[in-house]
Amino acid sequence: MSDVKIRVLTDVSAADWDACAAGIAAEPEPFLRHAFLSALEEAGCVGARSGWQPQHLVLEDATGGVRAVAPAYLKAHSRGEYVFDHGWADAYERAGGRYYPKLQVAVPFTPVTGPRLLVRPGADDAEARTLLAAGMVQLARQRDASSVHVTFPTEDEWVNLRELGFLQRIDQQFHWLNDGYATFDDFLAVLASRKRKVVKRERREALANGITIEWLTGADITEQAWDAFYAFYMDTGSRKWGQPYLNRTFFSLLGARMADKVLLVMAKRAGRYVAGALNIIGSDRIYGRYWGAVEHHPFLHFEVCYHQAIDYAIAHRLAVVEAGAQGEHKLARGYLPKLTYSAHWIADAGLRDAVARYLTLERDHVRQMRDDLNDLGPFRRGDAPEEQD
Repeated sequence: MSDVKIRVLTDVSAADWDACAAGIAAEPEPFLRHAFLSALEEAGCVGARSGWQPQHLVLEDATGGVRAVAPAYLKAHSRGEYVFDHGWADAYERAGGRYYPKLQVAVPFTPVTGPRLLVRPGADDAEARTLLAAGMVQLARQRDASSVHVTFPTEDEWVNLRELGFLQRIDQQFHWLNDGYATFDDFLAVLASRKRKVVKRERREALANGITIEWLTGADITEQAWDAFYAFYMDTGSRKWGQPYLNRTFFSLLGARMADKVLLVMAKRAGRYVAGALNIIGSDRIYGRYWGAVEHHPFLHFEVCYHQAIDYAIAHRLAVVEAGAQGEHKLARGYLPKLTYSAHWIADAGLRDAVARYLTLERDHVRQMRDDLNDLGPFRRGDAPEEQD
């Protein structure tokens, strides 16, 4: 496979991986860090019988030095990806094909846009990306995989992968944009009057039953706090997914390795935590990831997940709150639609042609939906902020 090797993370030093993940930035974004991805492996959330087998691509130079990497997994199902291809799999298997295994180039369980072809500064970026993409296809052929799926790459990578023969797909999620607000009230001031009143009422009623909110990060996140949050996570995961993706060990590893990048927004009533949301702090944004509760209170979900994240972003001068996949209810809370990307290589020509036709129609539909949702946003005319790519 040319200079591309297949590795698990224990075979790649954190220094090498993070140098590639950071690129020209000062440090890698949290989800691309060796610490985050290796915690998933060590906790058993990927590997073993999870259906996510680590197959990371590592591009080495002539001396064995690491030039570039890509997080990749051989998948036996389509769960935990947030780019849904179940219909493709069903159609292919009804036609007599075998869709699994497939190769997934992604951060598991994480619908967050970021680079997927990670190149160390000083390496030839275009050449390294081309070699990694070729390595993905070659690995898929060696493993008898039906396809390669690069999910939530940057737009630049998405365009480059098209030039290398990958099909293009788009979707959307919702981001809140900080337009230089000094306070939450500054943000409210740019909303239409009716929308502003709704948000104020939600915030007031969410805390009406004696609920207080705590922000926990760094050393403030104890194992007891993780125990409480894990109970919330399990309740939500069991109801939404049937089997939650992450185990308790992962959260302890995350706290031990990256506590300064974690924000737990915890709701407390009568001396005990009753709800919470896990956020990850990036260089210029905060990522909302998981939520759960053991008591139901009106509007508490919106307060803990969305309004508190905005409060934190304003207080810490962060540019964006990414609120995760899906959820048009986020629009009324000031979160606007943002396109996300994925790229797909499919071995079977018949399936590839069928998917290509479908994606042409889907892209038009998603773009039209984005435009329609922007028109329905809560901002006064002319006051909606725009995200800088």
